[in-house]
Amino acid sequence: MNLKKFLNEEQDPQAVEKLLGRINTLLTSQETVEYIAVQKKPILNFSPECIALTNRRIIFCRPRNFGLSMDFQDYSWVDVADCHIKEGIVGSTFMMKTTTNFTNMVDYLPKNQARKLYQFAQEVEERMRRVRREKSLETLRASAGGVTVNNATPIITQPQQFQQETKPLLIENEDPFALLQKLKDLKENEIISSEEFETKKNEILSRV
Repeated sequence: MNLKKFLNEEQDPQAVEKLLGRINTLLTSQETVEYIAVQKKPILNFSPECIALTNRRIIFCRPRNFGLSMDFQDYSWVDVADCHIKEGIVGSTFMMKTTTNFTNMVDYLPKNQARKLYQFAQEVEERMRRVRREKSLETLRASAGGVTVNNATPIITQPQQFQQETKPLLIENEDPFALLQKLKDLKENEIISSEEFETKKNEILSRV
């Protein structure tokens, strides 16, 4: 693997070389390392922490025992909900949050490296949001028809553009409060809009 590829923002060559040697043993088939950021503490930077981005996941790398061993924490991109950076006087902090609200971070990253992490993460996040949205729609399509409360008129739970693609989702004699939770989940996953959520919620509550 070309080491120079990962030294564009003045990463520590020794740290990158050591990290690549270990990460290469972790890569799966068709997985490639896209970027590496290396911590740079202002005083002592003997065993810096690193972040490696691959085309499939984020890998947090933390040396232990004075660099003799290393802990790896990895997160699949499809499970990453948000990444952001916070810039300070002596560096930046890169923070990641998963879809289950678990967080991880590395501080004292050079600003240029942190910005590269953020840029790459934002591009992947956008693709992953589409993947999660498509999975939600697949789940809806796997169910039968619209939503009814006490055999009332069906309520269409899918966005208008999908109404002609699939049958409405019908759940006979569904508990109204369970139904409200389903509608809330649809809204949070951006399957229906806030306006659609309010309209359907009011219709359900009117029949309770």
